[in-house]
Amino acid sequence: MKSHAYFNKKIVPLEEAKVSVMTHALNYGTACFEGIRGNWNAEKEEIYIFRMAEHYERLERSSKLMRIEMTHTVEELCNITIELIKKSDCYEDVYIRPLTYKSGLVIGVRVHNIDDDLCIYVAPFGPYLDLELGAKCCTSKWRRVSDTMMPIQAKACGLYINSALAKTYACESGFDEAILLTSNGYVSDGSGENIFAVINGQLVTPPPSDDILIGITRDSVITLAREELGIETVERSITRSELYCADESFLTGTAAHLTPVVEVDHNKLGDGRIGKITRQLQKLYMDIELGKNPKYLHWLTPVYGK
Repeated sequence: MKSHAYFNKKIVPLEEAKVSVMTHALNYGTACFEGIRGNWNAEKEEIYIFRMAEHYERLERSSKLMRIEMTHTVEELCNITIELIKKSDCYEDVYIRPLTYKSGLVIGVRVHNIDDDLCIYVAPFGPYLDLELGAKCCTSKWRRVSDTMMPIQAKACGLYINSALAKTYACESGFDEAILLTSNGYVSDGSGENIFAVINGQLVTPPPSDDILIGITRDSVITLAREELGIETVERSITRSELYCADESFLTGTAAHLTPVVEVDHNKLGDGRIGKITRQLQKLYMDIELGKNPKYLHWLTPVYGK
């Protein structure tokens, strides 16, 4: 793979995509990003990009909240991304990272009257968490940042300090992933994922009011549960003790796909193995990502057009 980036309005080798140490975004975290998956289907020799337009639409919303002007349309961004992957000669799973940022060489804590820019790069990217064995999670000592503190619905770079500290706390404590709680003690998000639980036969997930990022994979799984399994998802607050007693749980996210959770704070969920509903949804989702389900091809963008 010959990695390239879209930088300064042109595609260049990745090593040429550089910013100054004075760049405002580097100094203050004034940037927004997206994570978009391109999944390689070896049988069809094709990379399928999952719900690309929806990701770029969310990047528009994030940028608006951070007062970053976007000069490209969603359609233009999608076309640039396809060209970028082709130029990088990708034939494997890839992660696409668009970034809008305050590019001005300015010292000062603000977001107004500073130049904006956009870059996009792609990189090889395999499994983020163990999809077969599942993840052992802990509730983090770091609480989820509230929407009254920062715009939670913006994938703002500075906001992810919260997630990074929680993830490191979890890993250094012997776990695979962190689950952050709200300031009121309700379950919110993983460090980079939404969370679902099967409780008393219901599929439950925290609502937006519990400071979650409304994930695109989350929306996809809610749709699949309803349309394919006949299961409606209940959005409501979840206490930590409810999660400990859940029959099943799983994380959803672009990086994590649909990752089963088998343990939380040393409490085994169910019998400590991947649950039936989790396994069904995981297979549905993974088949769709690889272009194996004709019903959901509208969620995919093929790169090479095969």
